[in-house]
Formats: sequence, C-alpha cells, structure tokens
Amino acid sequence: MKFILMMNTMKAGAAPFPNWTKEEIQAHIGFMIRFSRELGESGELVAAEGLSFPDQAKLVRAGKDGTPITDGVFPESKEFLAGYWIVDVEGADRAYAIAAKASAAPGRGGEPLNMPIEVRPIMSAPPKEFL
Repeated sequence: MKFILMMNTMKAGAAPFPNWTKEEIQAHIGFMIRFSRELGESGELVAAEGLSFPDQAKLVRAGKDGTPITDGVFPESKEFLAGYWIVDVEGADRAYAIAAKASAAPGRGGEPLNMPIEVRPIMSAPPKEFL
C-alpha cells in the first residue's frame, strides 16, 4: 500500500529555524537525509521532497479565459507543507511507524520535535462507485 506522509511547519513569515544554532540546523537536516536514505535502502521509499519556504508559495487558479491567476503569500495561514514522503509499505501500521520516526527529528538542543506528520493512503484509482 502506498501512503503519503506530510510534514507541516511554521507560519508564513516565520523564521524557518527560529533561534536554532547552525549545529542544530545541521543535525536536523542530517537526520532527514539519513532517514530518507534508510527508507530508500529498505525499498519502502517511492519519493521524498522538501519544499521551499512559505514566503515563496502562491495559490494559482484559472481565470475565466484559463490564464493563471496567482495569489499569496498568506501570513495568516497556520501551517505550510514543508515536505513529504511517499512510501510503499505492507500496511498502515508501518506507515505510522515511519511517520513517528520522522516526527522525532531533532530540534533545539537535540530534543525530538514530535511534530505532527499527516499520513494518508494514496488511492490507486477512484472509488468504484464513482466510475
């Protein structure tokens, strides 16, 4: 089964690593690199990407003639998607275990962040009742 694990982060306009030392930032990034490498070596990783900071985000919709209309950045937003992993695992319990490990990435002073990771199954096709 495939799942997407989504890591949300800071508000728009907030510092990406508020009051973190260079060493704490390097430890966090190093953890994420090792984490993704381990998933790749286990054969469970389908894809993973970190996303740009919220100050570069735009919402896009089509205008009446189909031309793109952009809007943003939205400082009132609570969180933004910071990155994601797509994993192919035996079931939800394994996806939850992977998400818990990602959640425990080190923060200030090396303490686990215990940040929320949203886990959602990836549908391989629309539900049959909609076909």
